[in-house]
Amino acid sequence: MAVIADTHLPRGSRRLPEECVRRLLAVDLILHAGDHSSSASLAELRALGPPVQAVYGNVDEPDLRNALPKQLVVEAAGIRIGLVHIPGPRVGREARLLARFPGCAAIVYGHTHAPQVELHAGVWILNPGSPTERRRAPYATMLELVIGGGKLEPELIALDP
Repeated sequence: MAVIADTHLPRGSRRLPEECVRRLLAVDLILHAGDHSSSASLAELRALGPPVQAVYGNVDEPDLRNALPKQLVVEAAGIRIGLVHIPGPRVGREARLLARFPGCAAIVYGHTHAPQVELHAGVWILNPGSPTERRRAPYATMLELVIGGGKLEPELIALDP
């Protein structure tokens, strides 16, 4: 499973990095944690082939806000994953997310463009960063999640040096 967020497409000639697209093509499910920006961007992501589960973000156009939920829970191979764009203020974030998504093995959020891969109270708190707009992060990033044996293992993928 691949996880991305904050793609903010289209913007000028910006595109998803080739390495990101290669990884997206190789998975059985894509999660997008909001800020696609346009319906066309989501359509292009869906055209890659694997199913896409997504939420809307704060900069998404009205069509996306009407078509996508604010938050959702995805189940894959018996593992529940919460998905939301805005996690709220930094202080107390993990506790709020755990309360918002009970029974999930992982909670994915976007908005900050800052990658996070941390285990809190037995639940993975994950932010894939952004594959297109790294801001203060050292690299453009995405996540890959491997599910097997009832467990989830996240891996942060750096997309550029």
